[in-house]
Amino acid sequence: MMIEVMKSKIHRVKVTQAELHYVGSITIDEDLLDAANMIENEKVQIVNINNGERLETYIIKGERGSGMVCLNGPAARKVQVGDTVIVISYGLMDFEKAKSFQPTVIFPNDRNELAN
Repeated sequence: MMIEVMKSKIHRVKVTQAELHYVGSITIDEDLLDAANMIENEKVQIVNINNGERLETYIIKGERGSGMVCLNGPAARKVQVGDTVIVISYGLMDFEKAKSFQPTVIFPNDRNELAN
């Protein structure tokens, strides 16, 4: 049996931009993507700590080292610049393998930078 499990999580990053007139997605600094084991076009769930909104979208690579976390398109209506969000990706995995699987979780600082 296959089940859906958390694969990766960027825990608590600040929204730096919200661009309503865009095709749609979330743009994330490539350094954060690498650290979280996420890739461009991967489906993610966005959880907004400030207002409780949850939505699904896909990732676009942002400029490396920029700290960018930008919600684009209709998702821009679900956040305010400065909101804190959690970005979660999931994957399908065999039930038995899932029991021992360890997801990648990162904890950026308040400037969306990785701790040294």
